Amino acid sequence: MDQLERLVTKANQGDKRALELVILNIKDLVYNLSLKMLLFPEDAKDATQEILIRVITHLSTFKHKSKFTTWVYRIAVNYLISYKGKLSSNFAMSFEEYGRMIDTGQSDQVAYTVNEGELNLLEEEVKVSCTQGVLLCLNELDRMIYILSELFGYNSVEGAALLNISSDNYRKKLSRARHKIRNFLQSKCGLVNESASCRCRKKIDFLIDLQLLNPERLRFAHLSKRSIDVVRKLQHLERTAAVYQSVPNFDAPQDLINRLKETLEVD
Repeated sequence: MDQLERLVTKANQGDKRALELVILNIKDLVYNLSLKMLLFPEDAKDATQEILIRVITHLSTFKHKSKFTTWVYRIAVNYLISYKGKLSSNFAMSFEEYGRMIDTGQSDQVAYTVNEGELNLLEEEVKVSCTQGVLLCLNELDRMIYILSELFGYNSVEGAALLNISSDNYRKKLSRARHKIRNFLQSKCGLVNESASCRCRKKIDFLIDLQLLNPERLRFAHLSKRSIDVVRKLQHLERTAAVYQSVPNFDAPQDLINRLKETLEVD
């Protein structure tokens, strides 16, 4: 039994501090899965709160037959494939519609700013939000399967067990999702295929005009490391998966724990 599972045991015995430590240990895991599934941090935060509440209220059913984090992921995965985030549901579209949005409004010169530091941040923001947005073109189950295998490294047996489907069905859906994502990025994304027309920097003004990019409130761009630079260094065959794998994990918002404490009255 590892340290986290010992905390679970104490929490089930009524130790409130142990319960809080359990949540602190898993909140980022749940938040990052939610964020990759839902794109918008606002939706991911709401989903994470609901998932953590389910973890807490069902904690006594954990029987130590699997790793605790696997048990948590099972709860999260099955919640997320049926969760309809307000922003993500409104934004989701078909691959054809997304392709038309990418083809529209590309400008060689950025009107918003000429400051190279700002441009680098905005370019990274476009890269992450746009490529993550492509995932919303998949249906919920196929999207989750793609995320579990391509971003979290689950094999077909492990992923199928989380979703309670056969491994054969899982592999078929994963193959179909990979094919759709690969073909789309190869045809549209200049990061994956240099002959494709779209470049992240060209979309900055267009996305600002659509209010899909807020320069004053960036969701994803990090000051210290740009995932866009990581992808550019790779060979072409590696770039499709790297577009997603290069995105760093994010810390769950601090106010999420505060909200959770208020909801559950955990002191």
